[in-house]
Amino acid sequence: MYWSTFVVLALGASSFSKPLQKRWDDLTTKHSWLEVPEGWELQSLPPADQPMLLRLGLKQDKFDELVRNLYEVSEPSHARYGQHLSKEEVDTLVAPHPDTVSAVNDWLMYHGISEPESTTSAGEWVTIRVTVEQAEKMLGAKYGVYRHDKSGDTVLRTVSYSLPKELHSHIDVVAPTTYFGTMKSMKATHFLQPELDVHAKNVSDVEPIANAVPPASCATTITPSCLRTLYNTANYVPKATSTNKLGVAGYLDEFANRADLATFVSRFRTDAAGVTFTTTRVNGGGDDQTDPGVEANLDIQYTIGISFPTPNIYYSTGGSPPFIPDSTTPTNTNEPYLDWLNFIMAQSTIPQTFTTSYGENEQTIPADYMASVCNLFAQLGARGASIMFSSGDSGVGGGNCRTNDGRNVVQFQPAFPASCPFVTTVGGTTRVNPEVAVSFSGGGFSNHFARPSYQNTAVTGFLNALGNTNAGLFNTTGRAYPDVAAQGSGFQVVVGGRVTSVGGTSASSPTVAGVIALVNDFRISNGKAPLGFLNPLIYANPSAFNDIVSGSNPGCGTNGFTARTGWDPVTGLGTPDFLKLQSLLG
Repeated sequence: MYWSTFVVLALGASSFSKPLQKRWDDLTTKHSWLEVPEGWELQSLPPADQPMLLRLGLKQDKFDELVRNLYEVSEPSHARYGQHLSKEEVDTLVAPHPDTVSAVNDWLMYHGISEPESTTSAGEWVTIRVTVEQAEKMLGAKYGVYRHDKSGDTVLRTVSYSLPKELHSHIDVVAPTTYFGTMKSMKATHFLQPELDVHAKNVSDVEPIANAVPPASCATTITPSCLRTLYNTANYVPKATSTNKLGVAGYLDEFANRADLATFVSRFRTDAAGVTFTTTRVNGGGDDQTDPGVEANLDIQYTIGISFPTPNIYYSTGGSPPFIPDSTTPTNTNEPYLDWLNFIMAQSTIPQTFTTSYGENEQTIPADYMASVCNLFAQLGARGASIMFSSGDSGVGGGNCRTNDGRNVVQFQPAFPASCPFVTTVGGTTRVNPEVAVSFSGGGFSNHFARPSYQNTAVTGFLNALGNTNAGLFNTTGRAYPDVAAQGSGFQVVVGGRVTSVGGTSASSPTVAGVIALVNDFRISNGKAPLGFLNPLIYANPSAFNDIVSGSNPGCGTNGFTARTGWDPVTGLGTPDFLKLQSLLG
């Protein structure tokens, strides 16, 4: 989809000046907040001539067909299972309809914009350079510089924006507008656990044994050996290392440190001596090896600790604080996720497994933005990627859990992207022999995304057993999460040369990603396709997971949900068993 096509179409309509005047001035609200989102305050107004980039997410003409393809290639009983789509096939399905192209281009031409700054290969995302004054006129908006009180971040946003009525069916989202999230104001789902460090002084590498009972030390301190024993990967040696890859999405100016990785494997995975990883920089992301990040080191040390010698890629995505203004961009207009997702989707080949450990409350994200990001994960899954996200560390919700829709009532607070139906969401466990749900494990039911069919049976069973408990506090018809779980407390991580204990579902997600990367290696080395989108497979085969039947995830002034036999919104279907998955997919 080339911009020259947009221009030609526009020029043919440009003579109808009076109808266009009425058409393009017919603005109706696309999204607005009742008040400035919690934690943000208006700091100042930007200069009218301040330049900014607007990203337009155009309606994807055949997205329903893309989803149909996604499920067909992800459903084990379907004849097309594993026949993932190429980049070009995905582009064909998500390209906007010519009517959308024409309408959007007419609107841009009316505002004096003859060509975009950039477009994606399918043409479904168009980026334009405008001034604040132009953006306000085009969107019926009033931009301000807003400051986040906890992080100190400042962003250029508006509390409301509109589009001409004609364009509501052609443009899904415009960014930046009403989405106030920045990576620093989001939650990296990990936390330090210094109270556990006393248990970790003498912990080091021990030989993991498949189908064995992990040592008692794993109840308080987790190492790769604990996880490889618990999840039965101990005896598997990857073979498809020239093809199979594992990607870690990193934000927040968090850098995975190579010296710390060397120290980590010398103590906790001695057979991996000399291992390293690739850093890919996205949108100006850095790689400062003098500034190791807890989150980044946790992710890369444990994906490598489980998947070695599978190649690992750490994606260092820029646009994170501290924002450094310059003459062309004096205020932060970056959007979390979109830069990384658009970068990945532009690649002709991509890793077969991804893990990400960030999220925030659904209610803080505009519905149009949330849907557009979730749809990008569907595209990624259709291309054969398995995408893991941590479920969050606040149980069913942190803080006072009051809604921001004007009702101000207490309600469980689902997290996004955990609630997106096109990702596999990972909750947390703790202890061994048996594992139990860890109390902070995020879980619940989306208020935005409907329950997908692949989890109907599992979730209905849980809801029937739950009865009236927590009635009215959650959406019984929403997408339920997490899907699976893994250990989430007491992880031994090397940061700045020293071992420290770290907890959170940030630890659980890379753990599951490491196991799935090994399953993908097994399939690829046997001439089969990688797993791709996991959820239809795992819900059809719950016996491949270790069911977690005790523990709960309190929050919002309640006891939350309780783990039970079968799926539950604390630990999902349970923790992975590599040998069972290997047998299932052999």
